[in-house]
Amino acid sequence: MSGVYTRLVSGLLFPLQERLKGHSTVAVRRALEASQWWSTAQLAEYRLERLRALLLHAGRQVPYYQRLFADHGFDPATVTDVADLQSLPLLGKADIRAHLDGLKARDARGLARFNTGGSSGEPLIFYIGTERVSHDVAAKWRATRWWDVDIGDREIVMWGSPIELGAQDRLRRLRDGLMRTRLLAAFEMSPEKVAGFIDQIRRFRPRMLFGYPSAFAHIARQAEADGSRLDDLGIRVAFVTSERLYPDQRQLIERVFGCPVANGYGGRDAGFIAHECPAGGMHITAEDIIVETVDANGAPVPPGTAGEVVVTHLATRDFPFIRYRTGDVAVLGSAACSCGRGLPLLEEIQGRTTDFIVARDGTVMHGLALIYEVRDRPGVQAFKIVQESLDLTRVLLVTDAGFDPAAIGQIRAAFGQRLGEGVEIRVEQVDSIPPERSGKYRYVVSQVDSQQGRNV
Repeated sequence: MSGVYTRLVSGLLFPLQERLKGHSTVAVRRALEASQWWSTAQLAEYRLERLRALLLHAGRQVPYYQRLFADHGFDPATVTDVADLQSLPLLGKADIRAHLDGLKARDARGLARFNTGGSSGEPLIFYIGTERVSHDVAAKWRATRWWDVDIGDREIVMWGSPIELGAQDRLRRLRDGLMRTRLLAAFEMSPEKVAGFIDQIRRFRPRMLFGYPSAFAHIARQAEADGSRLDDLGIRVAFVTSERLYPDQRQLIERVFGCPVANGYGGRDAGFIAHECPAGGMHITAEDIIVETVDANGAPVPPGTAGEVVVTHLATRDFPFIRYRTGDVAVLGSAACSCGRGLPLLEEIQGRTTDFIVARDGTVMHGLALIYEVRDRPGVQAFKIVQESLDLTRVLLVTDAGFDPAAIGQIRAAFGQRLGEGVEIRVEQVDSIPPERSGKYRYVVSQVDSQQGRNV
């Protein structure tokens, strides 16, 4: 049961803020809380109606799509199935960079410039209108309420993006204070900084956490080592996003913070694609986002098969994202969730295409094949695996006094067996491993194209 102040924030202060911004967030969230219980047929009919409306608008108002539809002989009025989208080419980051102005609708409202954090390369610049902001915020809000927490409950946000951290002016701090949100910078995770984070979390006593799984796992690891309890604070849930969530991270966070972990999947560019419910289902925000999975040639793959995630965001009339390549690899599910929601499921999220390693003979494997050879060795505090080419892989290690130098040879031998004879494995002991420009921490980064088995 939410407290009086939480109900004041979620029922009055936050809706007032959204109304002043010209957002329809409250109405959208209420609609989403009803539609999540619809049947598969009702949801499919609703999505098709919205898809046709998006395509018709793009054909009339968006120069890029006017040309694209003409070049491919595509008539949005003839769309009778979501599968008709496959008549259109995929939208890549290079396409957006090359046609940034042409992707803006002539009747766009409230366009704001955004960019991705550039975790795996050059940041992507794009625009978002008020319609999409309302829908994205509403989708996250709906998922938050699945866990018996709400806007206005005490929240620790562990973030590293310079976009959010750079926006901490006086008005933003006042708003965060009213919403009872405390933002902690995840850029520096030194023992001294982490000790300070642990102290702040204990004093603030949050009801929920939100941030990178790597950051919360790092805090949990140090708290456990120092004997600092965090499971007696009444935290109800830890929402994690923006990075792949590994099973050992989930177990560690749940054990130390004494709460379940709720995974979230999406991005600043693609939107909030899926959220985990208390029954464990990774539900796609199907009212707003059509998810396809495709192979290296762009052909669709069936549920149960891994493929690159391609999204069409139905609330992007102002700057359409139609068949947008996310660069992520996932598996669509076909079963229903025991929670009873009709929203389709993601069976597995495997990570970014750059999280996959390519052996010298072209064999593609997930980075986990190498991570397991490093992560659990005594004395390893942090690590990063960088595949520079088919001939060179670097392993960065932060170690303590418990590390056995003989392990370096063991790591080289294990990696050599996986990657192939003649591949140079360079193990480097370093003082620290900085995050990506976005503030995220990544265990594996490959500069070899896993889709083609060649250098990118």
